[in-house]
Amino acid sequence: MSIKSWKRRGQWLELMPGKAVTGKEDRQAAADQWLLSELQFPEKLLRQLKATQGIQLAGDRLRLALFAVQPLGVEPRWADLNVLYEDDFCLVVHKPAGMKLHPDGTREDQAITLDHAVASYYEMNGIETSVRHVHRLDEDTTGPVLYAKNAFALAILDEAMRRKTIDRQYVAIADGQVSPELRTIDAPIGKDRHHKQRRRVSDGGQDAVTHVSIVHVWERATLVRLKLETGRTHQIRVHLSYVGHPLVGDKLYGGRSDVIGRQALHGEKLSFNHPLTGALIEVQDPWPADFEQLAARENNTRGERT
Repeated sequence: MSIKSWKRRGQWLELMPGKAVTGKEDRQAAADQWLLSELQFPEKLLRQLKATQGIQLAGDRLRLALFAVQPLGVEPRWADLNVLYEDDFCLVVHKPAGMKLHPDGTREDQAITLDHAVASYYEMNGIETSVRHVHRLDEDTTGPVLYAKNAFALAILDEAMRRKTIDRQYVAIADGQVSPELRTIDAPIGKDRHHKQRRRVSDGGQDAVTHVSIVHVWERATLVRLKLETGRTHQIRVHLSYVGHPLVGDKLYGGRSDVIGRQALHGEKLSFNHPLTGALIEVQDPWPADFEQLAARENNTRGERT
């Protein structure tokens, strides 16, 4: 997929497919085929647009009603939002520690979530679309979260998640001195039947693979970078605990207590292909202050070796 020329005109996306469509006798059928082959356009969404007159051919232009007004779907509730990247198709924002990604649906849960904050951001900026997060982060993990701003973007990015082509790089501070020989943790993860919130390595669990890169080995802890080949609940936390190096601050999985007050885990970089153009988008998210302070303390605890 390589769409270089496009414009947004209100609720419409305007494309120029060229002779692949304009040179055909049945232009509508040619347009359908071009969308399916060149844009990997979801067939269900294509049928929906056709049923609502959301596809138009005007001269050499193909118009799609991708930006039709949609309900937010989540109550807009203001919270400070750090936008890391945005265009008409995607939004990437920083999720701070202590904030859930989305409301859990219970009446007792009144906390503002990232979805609430994104809904408020959309409302204040006149973005009339539904709030759609593409992936998740734990409540106390910081880092970038990707949102799709229309149904087409969501379908393409969901498929990218399924194909494992959205790359998420994490940085963490693990307890103890991790061996430089640890490169990959390949161990299935399932639910812990003895603890509702926990997950555990289990032969009957789902495949889970985490790649590990040692950055610094300190006296009491190790700074590591990690990439996920799979995306299981609590995967990094479970895997590092399984190999004897739980995250600092991660009490749920046996990590030592620390004034950071949470697991020392941060999403450092998010990379994905743009859903329309295919261009590689790389989004960096700087370390939060509490993570930087913990790293500095560990670095100052006697010596360091790399």
